[in-house]
Amino acid sequence: MKIKFVFLSLVLAIGLTSLLAACEKEGPAEKAGQQIDQAVDEVKEEAAQIKESGEDTLNK
Repeated sequence: MKIKFVFLSLVLAIGLTSLLAACEKEGPAEKAGQQIDQAVDEVKEEAAQIKESGEDTLNK
């Protein structure tokens, strides 16, 4: 009985450790999502600059 408990505990510990290690790695979807977020931020910044430039031109 004690051997089964030790074996089960060991299997669970290894399994949980594997799951935690897998969560740290970024997959292709996460990398693509980060690239999309960065591109959207850049477009927002450029749009704000264009807006300011247009407002300056209209106010002259």
